[in-house]
Amino acid sequence: MLEHQEEEELTTVRVQDPRVQNEGSWNSYVDYKIFLHTNSKAFTAKTSCVRRRYREFVWLKKRLQKNAGLVPVPELPGKSTFFAGSTDEFIEKRRQGLQQFLEKVVQNVVLLSDSQLHLFLQSQLSVPEIEACVQGQGPLSVTDAILHYAMSNCGWVQEEDSHSTLLARGDFSSSSLEPLPHWSDVSMEDSQLESQDSEEDELLQVGSIPSADLVKE
Repeated sequence: MLEHQEEEELTTVRVQDPRVQNEGSWNSYVDYKIFLHTNSKAFTAKTSCVRRRYREFVWLKKRLQKNAGLVPVPELPGKSTFFAGSTDEFIEKRRQGLQQFLEKVVQNVVLLSDSQLHLFLQSQLSVPEIEACVQGQGPLSVTDAILHYAMSNCGWVQEEDSHSTLLARGDFSSSSLEPLPHWSDVSMEDSQLESQDSEEDELLQVGSIPSADLVKE
């Protein structure tokens, strides 16, 4: 009888490995690895690994709230403010807050039904590309975009470099996979939505931290 019982659906999501990208440059920023493992039928890929920066989390929360209506969306850790501590302490506090945010989101049935969430967690598409995909203006469906990313093995790449970025967008080196169509050919009216809000371009201002160490969200 036990063998006929449905397996309990579990989803584990971890936000880890914060890294400063473009370090030493005026446009440096911190991004985080999001690792997800699940047996839930709600997800296309059962294991995935992507990197996202804080401003992309801000975009996701806004989109989830817009589509969820009266269903409350969990809060994100605060935006850049003066912080009496070290940069490392600030980043770690933010990492913990981002993980708590995602843990609550993936447990909410209403939020879990949003295709933008799945592309955020299981593909390396940019915000404009995600918006185009869910609107049917991209070269692939939501499911196909996730599967192509999973098949490219990008989800297992721990070192973020130009090669992994090209793979994530469909320029596969493996002859067994067909390249994705170019996303640059997609016409997007919403390409300048929340992802480009000036408030999300604030510098990470940390008390007692030299200006050279400031990074964008």
